[in-house]
Amino acid sequence: MMKKVGFILLALMLFGLVLAPRAAFAQISSYNADFQIVNLSATEQATIAIQFINQSGTTVATVNDTIAAGGSNTYSPLPASVPAGFDGSVVISSNVQVAAISNVKGNGLEYGSSYSSFAGGSNTVSLPLINKAFFGINTWYNVQNTGSAATTVNVTYSGTACTDSATIQPGAAATFNQANNACLPNAYNGAATITAGAGGEVVAVVMQVFGGGLLAYNGFAAGGADVVMPLVTNNVFGILTGIQIQNQGATSTDVTVTYTANSGTGTDCTESATIPAGGAETFSINVFGTGSGNTTSNCTEGEYWIGSAAVTANSAGNPLVAIVNQTNFASGGSSSYSAFDPNAATGTVVMPLLMNAFNIWTGWSVMNVGAADTVTCTYGGTTISVDFTLGTNEAADVQNINGQTGDPNQTLPNAYIGSGTCTAAGGGSLLGVVNQANQNVGVTDGTLTYESVNN
Repeated sequence: MMKKVGFILLALMLFGLVLAPRAAFAQISSYNADFQIVNLSATEQATIAIQFINQSGTTVATVNDTIAAGGSNTYSPLPASVPAGFDGSVVISSNVQVAAISNVKGNGLEYGSSYSSFAGGSNTVSLPLINKAFFGINTWYNVQNTGSAATTVNVTYSGTACTDSATIQPGAAATFNQANNACLPNAYNGAATITAGAGGEVVAVVMQVFGGGLLAYNGFAAGGADVVMPLVTNNVFGILTGIQIQNQGATSTDVTVTYTANSGTGTDCTESATIPAGGAETFSINVFGTGSGNTTSNCTEGEYWIGSAAVTANSAGNPLVAIVNQTNFASGGSSSYSAFDPNAATGTVVMPLLMNAFNIWTGWSVMNVGAADTVTCTYGGTTISVDFTLGTNEAADVQNINGQTGDPNQTLPNAYIGSGTCTAAGGGSLLGVVNQANQNVGVTDGTLTYESVNN
């Protein structure tokens, strides 16, 4: 039986198609994307079929391939059978469990972002951060129909009476551009909720666009009363982290976020705010960066800080979802990832793409939301392993620049491109994220982030 993993490849353009109808996508005039698929089985080869589906619902190419047990395949550039100027979505079918990430680039390699694949859709999807002309930031998003029949989706925007809608064919995707939404006011900073028709299931990916960056995050199905963020960085080489938490409940709720610093990289602290029903609130960036905002906190403005964060109080017990934006205001570059429901944590996380090649390197963080435990992380295709001891809600972070592995006695092979796996020895439960940094000349925003895969 083939298992399907659907994910949206936003505006996959082999030769840099100019998006005239979407001219409001800030300073980015063309997009292209590639992706990497990892086989989550350690013992069985994956036999896969990759469907490329345009926005009208037509499959324009199908690629058949295999992936070795525990291995990964990279599709960059896209297969030659995919038409030039392709703008659509992808569905991957496999005989064993697989997962994927997609890297989206703007204006050639000038801008970059990354997001993870979806194992399936849901009737309702929440988007915690939506902007229109907000300090130069605009968002647009694609909604993919993961069901077997056409479905009509309806979108509402928090704090307004504004809506959007589209009918989407099976496997296909539709684009919603907030800069072209005449109903939304300028300087809009809010959230959105997508609802599919009866029996319909969809997924969504949001792109955030501004002069200094391109960021992507996955939309959310059901939230959790507590969400966690494996990596929060503030005042480190000009980087600040913003956390946007959306309340999916029908009533307001008082939320507290607890920040746990990695060893020697800051002071533990808390931040609290009231979030209205369906609305969202910004955490982290104001209290660590400017001392402003709508929250109360005992965090230290301007403190050098690296660690993790978790919601530790939620007065109404409402379901919450959140995204994390990382922005380098000193040298440019930004990225985004989706916060996690700790109930999704497992004893093993897989990172489909780790590298130190072509002047691109990765940095990754693994967080333990379970009992204190020893965590072992290995690099695919090598004998390298790194051990960490992590308490509850503690994280470890590693930079792979110049071949670093997290162990000073081991280095990655030259031009390393591979994958990674972290495993808890006992009662630990793990979650993780991976940053990709492109240091090539001419790159305005070379920072990309994706969520690790739980296995």
